[in-house]
Amino acid sequence: MNKKIIDDITDFIFVSDEPQEVDVVFLPGGSFPFPAEVAATLYKGGYSPLLLPSGGVSVKHGKFGPVKSRADIYDLDYQSECEFYTDVLIKNGVPREAILCEDKSGHTKENAFFSRKVTDENGLVINRAIICCKSFHARRCLMLYQLAFPDAEILVVPADCYGISRDNWYKQDYGVDRVLGELARCGNQFVGDLKEFLQIS
Repeated sequence: MNKKIIDDITDFIFVSDEPQEVDVVFLPGGSFPFPAEVAATLYKGGYSPLLLPSGGVSVKHGKFGPVKSRADIYDLDYQSECEFYTDVLIKNGVPREAILCEDKSGHTKENAFFSRKVTDENGLVINRAIICCKSFHARRCLMLYQLAFPDAEILVVPADCYGISRDNWYKQDYGVDRVLGELARCGNQFVGDLKEFLQIS
């Protein structure tokens, strides 16, 4: 593959920002502990007073999948992605009272919009937020949370998972499949929203 194409895809998909002080850290659901561990580090560093893990069960499998690493530290029996991430946060030094929960969503768009419902129900005005997510999932998360929180500045502080990073994704079939799958979803999952925004029928 042409290096310029690889660089363009990498820069688009692997969004990463320097952390700043925010109103909340969002955690779209998953079964790797790394994004929640990053979020706990941000909390302990004083970047946010609140964390909002999101996620119910997989829409594909109808249940929470197995923990994908560090099973020696984290339990194997969780009822939801939110419950898993909450446990990771607490075991990494975050007090329970700093954690809001959203445990009904089944995919990333619901992560974003159901999280918006939680912040609204708690009377929170979100001016700036951080998303902690898988690094190859960063662009799609950013786009969806921007739709849910159009007036907020959204930053991304990601974590590498599955051994996939911006430096190596194109060197293995698995990484290529994951990243190009994200690239496709960043197009086809936003057709209706973009047409609505542009008022195209």
